[in-house]
This record gives sequence, C-alpha cells and structure tokens, in this order.
Amino acid sequence: MGFFDWFRAEPEQAEAAVAGPPTPEQISAALDTMDARVLEAQLSSPVIARVRRITQRLRQTLPRMTNAGLTSVDQYSLIATATSYLPQTVSSYVRLPRDWADRRPVDAGRSSLLVLVDQLDLLGATIDKIYDAVIAKDAEALVVHGRFLAEKFTPGHMDARVMPAVAKPSATATGLDLG
Repeated sequence: MGFFDWFRAEPEQAEAAVAGPPTPEQISAALDTMDARVLEAQLSSPVIARVRRITQRLRQTLPRMTNAGLTSVDQYSLIATATSYLPQTVSSYVRLPRDWADRRPVDAGRSSLLVLVDQLDLLGATIDKIYDAVIAKDAEALVVHGRFLAEKFTPGHMDARVMPAVAKPSATATGLDLG
C-alpha cells in the first residue's frame, strides 16, 4: 500500500463508521451470540448466570425503550451494553488462561474472575435500574388512565354530555289525568 492509498481508504472507513444504530435484529443476534459464547467457553456457573440475567433483562427492556420516554443516554446504554460493553467484558476474560484468571490476583488482591463478576454485577444493576424506570413509566400510564376513567365514570362526577337526558313521564304518557 502506497502513501496515497491511505487517503483513499479513509473515506470508506468513515462511511462504515456512520452506519447508524444497530437494528433490533442485530441487537437480538448479539444477545444470542453472548449467551452461546459463555456456554462454549465453559465459564463458571456464576458467570453464566450473570450474563444470562443481563441478556434476559435486555431482551425485556429493549422492545419497550421507544415508548418509555428514556433519555438518549439510557437508550445508548442499553444498546451499547448489548452490543459492546457486555461482549468486551466477557471477551477480555475469556482470552485469559482459566487457571491464571481464576487464581492470580490482578487488581487489589482480586482475581480476574472476581473482577469479571464485579463488572457483570455493575452492568446488571445498571440494566435493572433502566428496566425499573421503563416499567414505572408503564405503571404510571396505567394509574393516570385509571384516574381518568374514575373521573369520567364515577357516579356524581359524570359529564352531563355523556349521560342521556332522562325525561320525566308526562301525564298523557302515563294515561293519568292529573288535572
């Protein structure tokens, strides 16, 4: 590759970087890949359980995020966790030899396994908070709608336009002569 080839390759790379956010199908595929990867790598049960907890919560949260009123930061965090943060966290650990990763202290006396578990717990707690916020929005909408219905249909509070006018029977209609 010559000197000027670097300049010609750069616009193609820039176009690839502006591809846009991943589609729901790509995110789902990333979660499926993550679940399969931890099984293939024969990771410990605590690691597999934590990864599955995160991928399951992401699957529950992602379809709801567009109607949940999440901030763009929360939406980005969900997508990035599914497609980048979680895969990178697990991949960094998987590249290490098991016996070394599980026993050798690397950070403040903790092994790589314990560092990984802490990172997975942090990701899980963050995703749980976002999930709770999403569900709270749905619950709030239910409560608001319930209040609306109660206001509209509770006896004594009904709008006169909703209730048909009840006509008093006239004397001629009943056949009685009141005169």
